[in-house]
Amino acid sequence: MTQPDRETQGPWERFGWIMGAIWLVFLMFPLTSAFAAETSWVWRTFGVAAILGFAAVYVYGLIRMGQAESSAQVNRLGWRCLAVLVSLAGATAVVIGLDALGMVVFIVAFAMCSLRLAAALAIGVAGITVAVLVPLAMGVLEETWFLLPLIVLVGVATAVVRVLDQRGTEHQAMAKEMALVAERERVARDVHDVLGHSLTVVTVKAELAQRLVDADPERAKAELAQIQSLTREALAEIRATVAGLRVARLGDELTSAGAALADAGVSAQLPADASIVDPRHRIVLAWVLREAVTNVVRHSGATYCTVDIGPSTVSVTDDGRGCSGQPEGNGLRGLRERVAAAGGRSTSAPGHRGGNDRAGGAVSIRVLLADDQALVRGAMAALLSLETDLEVVAEVDRGDEVVEAAQRSGAQVCLLDIEMPGADGIEAARRVATEPAWVPVAGGYHVRTTRLPA
Repeated sequence: MTQPDRETQGPWERFGWIMGAIWLVFLMFPLTSAFAAETSWVWRTFGVAAILGFAAVYVYGLIRMGQAESSAQVNRLGWRCLAVLVSLAGATAVVIGLDALGMVVFIVAFAMCSLRLAAALAIGVAGITVAVLVPLAMGVLEETWFLLPLIVLVGVATAVVRVLDQRGTEHQAMAKEMALVAERERVARDVHDVLGHSLTVVTVKAELAQRLVDADPERAKAELAQIQSLTREALAEIRATVAGLRVARLGDELTSAGAALADAGVSAQLPADASIVDPRHRIVLAWVLREAVTNVVRHSGATYCTVDIGPSTVSVTDDGRGCSGQPEGNGLRGLRERVAAAGGRSTSAPGHRGGNDRAGGAVSIRVLLADDQALVRGAMAALLSLETDLEVVAEVDRGDEVVEAAQRSGAQVCLLDIEMPGADGIEAARRVATEPAWVPVAGGYHVRTTRLPA
């Protein structure tokens, strides 16, 4: 284990071995027996050395278990130390006889702390067996019977502690993993909010500057200067995000929203005063406004956008194609999670179709093309794209796909071929007309002269 890893250990992991070593005081009984053994000083010295070596190996094993990086390392260490402990206990028994049975308690406790549970239980059973059979064979079981409940009690207690400690370690690891995942999601959400908004505005301004290079070079230079400023601000916000210091301000976001919508050619109606919003909610609502305006600029194809704010609410409405049938993106999901974390609720839904005449905004009619001939469909789309007030928002090659495509794209006019697979143009028009949410304008065209029924 490296030094930095030791520094991150808790007090229990670093000094918990002391709690196990305290019980070595009970080795005083076999140690006293070794000193008083009726044998030569050589054997007495040998017995004392074996007991002291037993204590040293026991403490060494406890310390190394606290430093191990995995349960596999603890298991391997446990088997090596147990082999030495059993050998030293056996050597001690040669000098002091049955008084060495007290060392079995330490062997069982060490096994319960270091080995896998099944192996530890087997060592416990083996220890109990030795504590019963050896005295029984020597006819002195009545003198050593008190060791049996002691071995069982120590084995059960250490097993329970071992299981609880293992479960606690697993719980801590899971909690750390969940905290890490939550932090990753927070950083990803913040980075998306910063880069999604900034890069969208930069893209719009770059396209605008490209168009102005020849027509108005001075304004093009101004747009490029703003792009440079935006990139610097985005870089600063990314750095602040990593440091966890970034805060969005509602007043600044209203100003930025107006600039972004204007650069994208979207007429906007924004509140002039952000002070009506409760200060407790301004940061969250600033994030909501940023993400919502970014989606309007990037995805909606809108020509008009309205922002309304209240003490604890913000509403962004546009006349774009809507979000019906579209999967939730990272931005909306992050917005919803951020609002939910603040105890609020976020909703996103398509508005009323045909609402393009609000506040005198430029009208853009959304058109769906349905034709099974790709060349004809492509030519019609190219022709309609020349009109500034028409926008082809969907194309299908089957009549039975018209309704779903129209709902998904928010089309206001369906231009239908008469003969198509799945359903002809007349049947497709009837199906569209039965949808209660909107009133389509349907036309038909074909190489033959055909009139749709009134």
